[in-house]
Amino acid sequence: MTPVAPLIEAFLRETLVHQRGASRHTCDSYAQSFQLLFEFAAARLKSKPSKLMLEQIDSGLVSAFLEHLEDKRKNAAVTRNVRLAAIKSFFRFLEYRQPAALDQVRRVLAIPFKKTDTRLVPYLLREELQALLDAPDPTTRDGIRDRAMLHMAVCAGLRVSELTGLKIDDIDMSSMSIRVVGKGRRERALPLWKPAATALRAWLAIRGKVATPEVFVSARSEALSRWGFAYLLKQHAAVAARQQPGLAKKRVSPHVLRHTCAMIILQATQDIRKVSLWLGHATLTTTEVYTRGDPTESSKPWKRSCHRICGAAPSSRPTS
Repeated sequence: MTPVAPLIEAFLRETLVHQRGASRHTCDSYAQSFQLLFEFAAARLKSKPSKLMLEQIDSGLVSAFLEHLEDKRKNAAVTRNVRLAAIKSFFRFLEYRQPAALDQVRRVLAIPFKKTDTRLVPYLLREELQALLDAPDPTTRDGIRDRAMLHMAVCAGLRVSELTGLKIDDIDMSSMSIRVVGKGRRERALPLWKPAATALRAWLAIRGKVATPEVFVSARSEALSRWGFAYLLKQHAAVAARQQPGLAKKRVSPHVLRHTCAMIILQATQDIRKVSLWLGHATLTTTEVYTRGDPTESSKPWKRSCHRICGAAPSSRPTS
């Protein structure tokens, strides 16, 4: 019997970080997948995670775990596939470390990904977006910070990891542009539209000198986490729902703000390439999902909305 603990440690700390050069967010996602898997396996086998053996993590247990994600945790098929991708990556690593487990590896790698529905991306309507941006209290330090975060998330179309990972050195105050390090360590430079720049300046004026390099920090001068921003967004969405009841029926997540930015740019420019560049997508294929957006929203109202919310039509091209 082979303990799984040293193998998973070697995979996460050596192979992912040093050999593959995976980002911290990729490593965190993989680690969370295995945490869930080992918690499930320990409960099913009445053992401790540290006592699990590789031979116990077979295709039957992995398949049961995937069913558990959907049936008990109510995860979507997309999330199930993300967890399965992490597990398969680990088992491909085992092919070269554990020759005696090749048949076990083969069976796990044969588990298919589940087909997912192609749905319209969720995004906020003009009035809903404006209500959300106005929700934070501009008379408090936290409110000024949160307004800046919301403006940056929407007008720059940042992923939550890009937003919370944005550093002071990434901001060019002279041109009011930012450097963003996205997925796959791809960099892009984005000009800030006027309201976002104004909101960011207001926050930087009261942020103070702290050792933390990240732009957005808590009251304890620590960098805000992705979950911290998601929590704040939920609070502000609840406030905005008092003005726009439709928000109460929507799940306003950080990625919904990114989708909203994409729809603003697409309907203001009618150019899918600009959307792809702005969001930092690797290929246009990823961006094409936005062309199936809500057909009831015409481009002219969005263009007027873009002038009001973002200060200018999104005609400037980001650089990468």
